Amino acid sequence: MAQDRRTLFLNGSICRALFVLAAPIVMANVLQAGYQITDAFWVGRLGAEAVAAVSVSMPVTFLVIAIGSGLAMAGATLTAQYMGAGRQDRVNHVAAQTMLMVTITSVLLGGLGFVLAPYFLALLGVAPEVYQGALGFMRVSFIGVIFVFIFFMFQSLMRGVGETRIPLLIVLVTVILNFGLDPLLIFGWGPIPALGVQGAAGATLITQCLAASAGLLVMLRGRHGIALSWQLFRPDFNYIKKAFFLGFPGSVELSTRSLGLMVMSFLAASFGTLTIAAYGIGSNILQLVTIPAMGLSMSVSTLVGQNIGAGNLQRAAQITKLGVLIGGASLTVLGVCAYFTAPAIVAFFVPDDPNVIREGAHFIQVMALAWGGIAVQLCIASAFRASGNMVNAMVLALLAQWMFQFPVAYVLSKHTTLGASGIWWSLPVTNIAVALVSVCWFARGSWKHTRITEDEQQTLQVTRETLAEEGFR
Repeated sequence: MAQDRRTLFLNGSICRALFVLAAPIVMANVLQAGYQITDAFWVGRLGAEAVAAVSVSMPVTFLVIAIGSGLAMAGATLTAQYMGAGRQDRVNHVAAQTMLMVTITSVLLGGLGFVLAPYFLALLGVAPEVYQGALGFMRVSFIGVIFVFIFFMFQSLMRGVGETRIPLLIVLVTVILNFGLDPLLIFGWGPIPALGVQGAAGATLITQCLAASAGLLVMLRGRHGIALSWQLFRPDFNYIKKAFFLGFPGSVELSTRSLGLMVMSFLAASFGTLTIAAYGIGSNILQLVTIPAMGLSMSVSTLVGQNIGAGNLQRAAQITKLGVLIGGASLTVLGVCAYFTAPAIVAFFVPDDPNVIREGAHFIQVMALAWGGIAVQLCIASAFRASGNMVNAMVLALLAQWMFQFPVAYVLSKHTTLGASGIWWSLPVTNIAVALVSVCWFARGSWKHTRITEDEQQTLQVTRETLAEEGFR
C-alpha cells in the first residue's frame, strides 16, 4: 500500500494524487473545525457575552500554539522529502526527534500561557462582562496545548508520508465525543455542574487528550508509514539544530498570522461587544469555508515535498499550479454561496440576537467574494515550505498582516466613516493583494534551488541564503 502511494505521488496522475491526499485531509479538517463549530453552537445559546469570551480567547491560544509549530513544519517537510528519496530510516528518526521537541515546547508554552492569561486579556482590553468567561476558557485551553501539539505533529508526519486516513478516523471519533460532552459540561446535568464557557474548553481538552494518545499509539505500532521506537527519542542535537534553523521562519510565519488575529480582535473589541461577537462568528465561518483550500494546500505540500526529494522539480511546479487553479475556483464559488446566505449562516450560531445576525452577515458579505485569493496564497506558501523555503512563506505572512490587513483595517475603521465595517473591508483587500504577490514570487522560480536533505550542513544556511537571495538583508 505504501509503495502504491509512492508510485502515484511521484509518477501518477497529479489530479488523482491531489484528490487521494486532499479528500481525507478536507474531511478531517471539516471534523476538526467541528470542535470550534460545536463550541460556537452551544456557547451561542449563552448569549453575546459568552460568544465574545470565546472569540477573544481563541487568537491568544493560537498564538502560543503557533510559536512552537515551526518545529512541526520542519519535521513534516523533512519527512516528505526523505519519503520521496526512499529513506525510511531518516523518516523514522525525524518523526521521533520532532515529536520529542514539540512535546517539550508545548509544555513550556502551555504553562507560560496559563500564567500570563490575565495579562493577555488586560492587553486586549476586554469588557468586564466578558473577562471572567474569557479567562476560564483561555486557561483550560492552555492546559490542552500539549495535546494539540502532539496531535498536530502526528497529522503533519502522517501527511508527510502520504497517510491521511488514520488521522481522519481519529478526528471523527473525537469530534463525535466532543459534540456530546459540550452541552453536558456547558449546561450541566444531574451531579455535573454547569461550567458555562469553561465547559466548552473542558470538553475539547478531554477529546484532544484522547486524540493525541491515539496518534502516539499508531506511530509506536509502526504500521502506517512511520515506525517509532523508544530509542529514537534519545535527543539528537545535530538534528535539533537543523530543525531549529529550518523551522524558525515557520514559527515566525504562524506566530505572525496568529498575532495578527489577536490584534484584529483587539481592534474589533474597541468597538464593543456587538462587533467582537460579529467578528468571532465571521472568523469561524471563514475558517470553515477555507477548509477545502487548506486540505488542498496540505496535499500540495506533501506532493511537492516528495517530488523534490525524488528530484522531480518540474512535476513539483505543475502540482502547485494545478492546486492554485483548483483552490482559487473552489473558494470563489463558496464565496458566492456565502454572500447570498450570510444572514441564515449567522442565525445558525446566534439565533436570538438580530443585531449580531445583521452585523455578522454584513461582515461575511464584504469578505466572501475575495475568498479565492486565500486559496492561492495557501497553495503557494505550502509549496515554498515543502521545498524548504520557509522564509518565503514567512515574508508572505508578514506582508499580509502588517503591510496590508492591520494598517488597512485601522485606517478604514478609525479614520473613515466606515467605522467597524472598515475591519471587514480589510480582508478582501489583503486577500487579493497577497495573492498577486504570491503568484509573482512563485513565478520567479527561486524556490527550486533549495536542498535540505542532500547535505546535512546546508540546512544551517537555508535561512541566511534565502534572505540574501530574495533581497532581505
